[in-house]
Amino acid sequence: MNEQDWRSLEQEGPPGDVLISGVRVRPGDRVRVRAKGRSDVWNLVLDGKTAYVASIEQDYEGQIHIAVVIDDDPGRDAGFAKLPGHRFFFGPDDLEPLPPDTGVAEAMLKDILVAGIGNIFLGDDAFGVEVVKRLSEHTFPHGVRVVDFGIRGYDLAYALLDGPDLTILVDACPRGEAPGTVYVMDLEGTGDQDRNDLQAADAHSMNPVNVLRLAETLGGTLKRVLLVGCEPATFGPEGGQMGLSDPVARAVEVAAKQVESLVTEFLETE
Repeated sequence: MNEQDWRSLEQEGPPGDVLISGVRVRPGDRVRVRAKGRSDVWNLVLDGKTAYVASIEQDYEGQIHIAVVIDDDPGRDAGFAKLPGHRFFFGPDDLEPLPPDTGVAEAMLKDILVAGIGNIFLGDDAFGVEVVKRLSEHTFPHGVRVVDFGIRGYDLAYALLDGPDLTILVDACPRGEAPGTVYVMDLEGTGDQDRNDLQAADAHSMNPVNVLRLAETLGGTLKRVLLVGCEPATFGPEGGQMGLSDPVARAVEVAAKQVESLVTEFLETE
């Protein structure tokens, strides 16, 4: 960019609006964050959140940056409630325009996190990853996030700090039942001994109980947390082959339908 371009940009200033999905968006308009293609923890936390556009900025390379203030600002629970809303910057491709009458009422929709847990290199430990992969083909209501966390325990713990109304963890956890058995456990409703038993039985790379305890240690207030679990056959490649064992592979669809049922039930009863 030459000196003339710099002067031109300084004189013109940032654009007054930006075109997103065929809609002209201006400061004050409402948007929804759609940053699924980006992997840092804030994008995982903010994906699906509604916000209003605070400003539209343009850098000296001509790139557009849209500053938004999240309706349910995560900073409010971190002691910053008296400060103006934090501004998060996104590109036009990371935002979805909302109708003018989409206000705070929609922002109060239930926030549901479906978290797949597992290591794809450890046989049936990939169960949670495969279930959320199947669920990604399903269209859920706004406010429902389906995320493959893999073995990223810290990312999941920080996502829990946002305080989802319902968290559904999907994981392969042994309980001594027949391989492929799918079960649902209320982790907030279990006692310490039940949690300890589950933790002792779970020898794979990211233990869900440890993640919950980490989130609590970091100051998170957990609401309802369910585990959709599956009894594994093996935590290693079976017969030298990668992938799920036959009984656990058959359980993927069962678990996916169970998650869909739990989400529907929660939205209808809350």
